[in-house]
Amino acid sequence: MSPTLRRIRSFFVLVSLMAWLSAAVSGQMRWLRLAPFPEPSEELYGVAVNGKMYVLGGLGVRTGMVYEYDPASDMWTKKKPMPLPTHHQSMVEYRGKIYMFGGFTLPTAQGAAGGGGGAWVPIDNVWEYDPASDTWRALAPLPGKRGSASAAEVGGKMYVFGGATTYPTSGDVGIGGNGAAMVLTTNEVYDPATNTWATRSPMALGRNHAFAGVVRGKIYIIGGRIGHAFISSATNTDVVEEYDPATDRWGALKAKLPTPRSGGGWATYNNKIYVAGGEVATSQMVGAFRAIEVFDPAANTWTTFPSMPLPRHGVAGAVIGNRLHLVSGMITSAAVGAGQDPKLNAYTSAHDAIDLPTQ
Repeated sequence: MSPTLRRIRSFFVLVSLMAWLSAAVSGQMRWLRLAPFPEPSEELYGVAVNGKMYVLGGLGVRTGMVYEYDPASDMWTKKKPMPLPTHHQSMVEYRGKIYMFGGFTLPTAQGAAGGGGGAWVPIDNVWEYDPASDTWRALAPLPGKRGSASAAEVGGKMYVFGGATTYPTSGDVGIGGNGAAMVLTTNEVYDPATNTWATRSPMALGRNHAFAGVVRGKIYIIGGRIGHAFISSATNTDVVEEYDPATDRWGALKAKLPTPRSGGGWATYNNKIYVAGGEVATSQMVGAFRAIEVFDPAANTWTTFPSMPLPRHGVAGAVIGNRLHLVSGMITSAAVGAGQDPKLNAYTSAHDAIDLPTQ
């Protein structure tokens, strides 16, 4: 056999081996179906605390829910609800406690311009929830009212980015699907040691319903929606921004999110950020994603992960140990008009989990 033919054969043997290894790894990464979520809803948010998962929020059937999941017993326990029922809040965990920022409340009697009875009312409330004692404590409010912001903790301080609110001069009480919404670029930091807020350098792109993660002390704001807070009036973006709290500077734009989307679940594990589900709406179609895409900031690359069994937006995500949990949510986009048909229930109780690669 000639040297050229030997090299060609070696190449195809190597390709076949890599394909076999890839298939073997994929075959080991199987989704598990765990205890269903007791009160299915959308706009749920998850956070891991001391080996347990906490799911908060809800929009539709219930608002302001708090549930604890114990992986040891595969059981859910209902906890004390939010003092002010809220949806589209942002949250972080710090030293065994959950910090919750802003969000929207259900419509007031006044409604909102262009919003009718479906308006979201932005709030500036900040709360500390202690899972150990099942208690809530009010903290210094946000500098401005907003919902669907992104939050991250670095060095014992909490950073809150973007979100959406009403225009100050509009007189609107809330944001409606047919009205105006102000999408923010803000970056504000909360210090729990002093219970105070400070302003930091803003994002380049105003957005809400974004994904976020912290890797090696830097914060990544991923995707989300621009132009509005309601998916029926907004546009999804694929932009990824990197923020360094140590220098208060934003870095160069990172590799774009492969699938522009907003309103999904996310979690960080082993220095990688997992972006799961989300929704999209155009004049031709509405829907939710099954896709999970993984961002590696060190390599500035995205890879595709095995998709969720069900498409979902408004899904709660968290990592316990090395297992990614994705809980409840809506199996299509909210723009499908579920609120217009009382017999249409698109919420799922599904609780799916998958073991993540340790390297």
